[in-house]
Amino acid sequence: MTHYNKLSEVSYNPKIMAWRFRVKIHRVYPFYSYVTTSSGPFYTYVLADEDGSKMEMTDYGNHDRLRGLENQEGKWVEIFLVEVHRSYPGFQATNSWFKLTARSNTQVRIIDPLNNRLFMDFKNIHAIPHMDHKERNYPIDTMGVVFNTEAHFDDPERPRMVFYIRDNMDSQIKCVASGKQAYAFRDDLENKLTAMRGGQVIVALKMWRVWKVWNLFGPPDLWLETGGGISDLRFNPHLSEVEDFRQSLLNSDTYVQKYGVEGLV
Repeated sequence: MTHYNKLSEVSYNPKIMAWRFRVKIHRVYPFYSYVTTSSGPFYTYVLADEDGSKMEMTDYGNHDRLRGLENQEGKWVEIFLVEVHRSYPGFQATNSWFKLTARSNTQVRIIDPLNNRLFMDFKNIHAIPHMDHKERNYPIDTMGVVFNTEAHFDDPERPRMVFYIRDNMDSQIKCVASGKQAYAFRDDLENKLTAMRGGQVIVALKMWRVWKVWNLFGPPDLWLETGGGISDLRFNPHLSEVEDFRQSLLNSDTYVQKYGVEGLV
């Protein structure tokens, strides 16, 4: 019987190449490298195993066996023969001390799902201000009701969509979507509001970066921001956590009790 490694078991040893994993592709995002001869794009995969451990795997694009894998987000795969490297300090997609790198002989095969977990760990908005600096080195998932938006598309090189979300405890936070995510937020929100004809919209944010800037003469500035291509957002997604959040709004929010919240679609 084939033995598979857990992501939590990974250690740094350049002599070991025969790692075997069964993981879900939790997130895929492109990047460009200035240290390779190829122009890219290349891809980073955020992988999650059965236990919920996560780790990044980078593919620098010159491996035919991985071609098309960037279109398989959400699929479960077997991965054989990858290099292990230490993670760099600073902001990372996962809290693992290590990351994987695909090689020319790396093998990947799509398999049947091992479970139906989505591996999204939603943090309550009211808990975000209490995160320490180590926790802010990694992206978070959260959700809330969109209650205000500001469009900034005057500079086509730096489009931004600023919006605010709140929970059922009257906590709120500013969010900033930039680049492609800014247009995605604007267009998806407009379509959702047109289809709804009333009510409020819940947005689920996947892998957003927390920024906290201290002020000398007041409370710190705190906001969420897209971390390059790593971040994603969904309006009223089919998630049990979103349905539970919607029900909590109906039970505690007088505005929502009067005007309603759009159900999952």
